[in-house]
Amino acid sequence: MKYGFLIDHDRCIGCHACTVACKAENDVPVGNFRTWVKYVENGSYPDVRRHFAVLRCNHCTNAPCVKICPVNALEKRGDGIVDIDRDACIGCRACMQACPYDAIYLNEDKGSIEKCHYCAHRVEKGLEPACVIVCPETAIVAGDLDDPSSKLSKMVKENKVQVRRPEQKTGPNVYYKGALAAALQPGEPSRPSTYLWSDRPAHKPEPWPISLPVLPTTRVVLDAGHRVEWGWPVALYLVTKGVAAGAAILAPFAAWLGLTGWAAAYLPEVLAIVFTLATVGLLIEDLKRPHTFYRLLTRPNWNSWLVKGGIILTAFGISSAAIVALRLGGLDAAADAVRWLQAVLGLGAAGYTAFLFGQCEGRDLWQSPWLLPHLLVQAIFCGGAALALFSIAPMRLAVLVAAATLGHIAISLVDRFGHHATTNAKQAAAFLGTLRLGPFDPWKSGLLFGVLGAVAGLFGLWPAAAAAILVGLYLYEWAYVRAGQLPPLS
Repeated sequence: MKYGFLIDHDRCIGCHACTVACKAENDVPVGNFRTWVKYVENGSYPDVRRHFAVLRCNHCTNAPCVKICPVNALEKRGDGIVDIDRDACIGCRACMQACPYDAIYLNEDKGSIEKCHYCAHRVEKGLEPACVIVCPETAIVAGDLDDPSSKLSKMVKENKVQVRRPEQKTGPNVYYKGALAAALQPGEPSRPSTYLWSDRPAHKPEPWPISLPVLPTTRVVLDAGHRVEWGWPVALYLVTKGVAAGAAILAPFAAWLGLTGWAAAYLPEVLAIVFTLATVGLLIEDLKRPHTFYRLLTRPNWNSWLVKGGIILTAFGISSAAIVALRLGGLDAAADAVRWLQAVLGLGAAGYTAFLFGQCEGRDLWQSPWLLPHLLVQAIFCGGAALALFSIAPMRLAVLVAAATLGHIAISLVDRFGHHATTNAKQAAAFLGTLRLGPFDPWKSGLLFGVLGAVAGLFGLWPAAAAAILVGLYLYEWAYVRAGQLPPLS
């Protein structure tokens, strides 16, 4: 059994009855939608036509939201419905990054995510979803796609149908008949600053990059707004984690890099412990239900890189503390040996975010094959900068930091100007050049600060160099995290 929908846009009149019925049936908060109607107009006056697109969760066969959820709050049921246990949700919003369709929203009052769940409570009683019952034109058809005798299966087989964003390979189970193709392709129509009856929602105020082509006579005139969910805590987490991991990766080479005395013996581990604690604190703070973070341990989803990353960070922190304990106990040889294990864990701590972002199927910019080496390079130059503050012979470390900074800049330029396989990634890369953070262009400023820091390090000006490098990396990460979330998914 595999439940799905067909939306017949040859019949749809854009009345919003499905939206209202869904809100009433499921107590959907004001400003949020489980199903909504997007209006797209094409043509030039006086020859203009309005098209509708009824959008919702696609109950994907290969649902990325289920895979990434760290606490198994999302479930792909045996009947094909992707359902939610709202009580289990910790509010990490990773599923919102994984969904390529903007189908999931955060209930701010409850701190948990919600979406269309096919009115599972009705289906289990033999009833159809509320949207199907209320549609005055019978434009919404629900049923079992695996049953060849069902009306839904017959209509899918007998008509030319489309699905949204098939390139994501999620296996969407909502089919569209008679819909304007551009209405289902996010980013193709232009998005004016005003809609039919209101200003465009200001959740993503950045202007559309002028370098991106849009269909000149096709425009969105009504749509739901979708927020940017991951912000400064995630950007700062990438910096603190980079410092902790980079210090550990370089720890076995402390003497060669110029560290002596207590700095050689303890500094890498002190930095690792302090910045790992800061990283964990940021991750917990960013949850909408921070008091439930323990569920990562009590009901883990081992397919989620949020869980795997948590295990890596835990092991990394334990190894750092073990090295300090061994040194305090006079077991320096054992501590030096454990440093090699810690360096390997440091590589994991720096790099696991690449696999986590790889599960964010809705954010194609984050899917780059360059992300893993980029995170490792970032760890080297920000961890090295932190270590260099305490080095009495910093030239080797300064050269290493400068080389890693060049690597960071090179990969950043590839992200911004290189080839991108999908429209979503191209859009996100273009947004990197339009962002503003106060007086800064964060992407350019981040790279410039990194260069200035590396040059200052070569001249031994380490307090200023380290500050420039870390501030620059934060600015860059802020732009990278935000830009990936700006392209429309609906």
